[in-house]
Amino acid sequence: MYLNGSAPLFTPTRRRTVGVVIAAVLLLVGSLLLAYPDRADAAADPLISHGKPATASSSEASGLGPQNAFDGDPATRWASAEGEDPQWIRVDLGVTANVTRVELSWEAAYAKAYRIEISADGTTWTRLANETAGNGGTDDWSALSGKGRYLRVYGSARGTAYGYSLHEVEVYGILDGAPPQTGAFTVVAAGDIAAQCTASDSDCAHPKTAALAQKLNPKFYLTMGDSQYDDARIADFRAYYDKTWGAFKDKTHPVPGNHETYDPAGSYVGYKTYFGMIAYPQGKSYYSFDEGNWHFIALDSNSFDQSAQIDWLKADLARNSKACIAAYWHHPLYSSGGHGNDPVSRPVWKILYGAKADLVLNGHDHHYERFAPQSPDGKATADGITEIVGGMGGAEPYPIENVQPNSQKRISGEYGVLKMDFTDSGYSWSYVGTDGKTKDTSPKYACH
Repeated sequence: MYLNGSAPLFTPTRRRTVGVVIAAVLLLVGSLLLAYPDRADAAADPLISHGKPATASSSEASGLGPQNAFDGDPATRWASAEGEDPQWIRVDLGVTANVTRVELSWEAAYAKAYRIEISADGTTWTRLANETAGNGGTDDWSALSGKGRYLRVYGSARGTAYGYSLHEVEVYGILDGAPPQTGAFTVVAAGDIAAQCTASDSDCAHPKTAALAQKLNPKFYLTMGDSQYDDARIADFRAYYDKTWGAFKDKTHPVPGNHETYDPAGSYVGYKTYFGMIAYPQGKSYYSFDEGNWHFIALDSNSFDQSAQIDWLKADLARNSKACIAAYWHHPLYSSGGHGNDPVSRPVWKILYGAKADLVLNGHDHHYERFAPQSPDGKATADGITEIVGGMGGAEPYPIENVQPNSQKRISGEYGVLKMDFTDSGYSWSYVGTDGKTKDTSPKYACH
């Protein structure tokens, strides 16, 4: 269908009922906006606006600035000055991009009429989509086709007496010069897993988390230490862990926790005997591997004070050619649980932060927690590392004791696993309970 015989008519997918058809105009303006055929896989294009520089026509207050609409946090928002039309918010994608989708998450102060526009220089704008009967909620504009460096949402009529307010503006597409997409993959992760109990005990949790993990059928599994309690003896690994999580041992990439050092036969003896080369693929208790456009680094936080591992980490990062970096180990730098913050990890965080790493996974405290991206010194920043504590694999839960700055979500007492979804340029995850229900969903993050 065409509007005025000149451009295709698009309708955004809505999560709230829309009573009026919504039109969008696509125009060809030289090299600014190019026509592309419909793409069946456009919805799979990566998020390209997270953390990018943003400006706006106005902000209601200093804490409601335009950067909030691109930080991936649904609890923050941009709000314009009240009672004024028009108002706009703009993002600089950094380089020219082919934009295929834009999702807008409105706060109560929404736009009744607005345009989504794209520009090569931030001065001359071409319309990608046009809304004339907005009702707030979430507008998901898919099957777009525009080329430019800057994208803005231009509000021309408020839906309320207030201003315009957006929790998130998510722009999807392909940045010029970006590597081709090779496909997404899923990972299941957990720490602190096998207590000395079996499925015959109704209170035993690790058979339930193992069944959930296997049902999710990921590309591979990550375990963040303390796989076997209490002293990680080989007899206990065989009697407990092997009966549950051992079902997919050959797809597991483990790291040791402090309980792996307690073995009376010697530190790591049971751990190394059970996992063998799976845990020591490069001859050490730390190693790295690649999947897609991701570089995964498995570290041994029991020996962060030893120069050999630190030197290896620096050399490994120097050799890395992947755009996205995730690291995992046992002891978290930041935690709101009983063990609390562990500064032993700070030097490693500094090295990873300098290498523009994206994600860190930990265990040790027996709860689930996610943090906003932050620096090694605990300052919230868009280019920071996202940390997840995922110690709910089966060991007795710990309570939340001292909520840390930048902690966004905490769950204690509900066993489960992390379902991590990776693409070539970003990631997100869900915390799934043993009842199969999603307990928390993260923002969508783009790789640094």
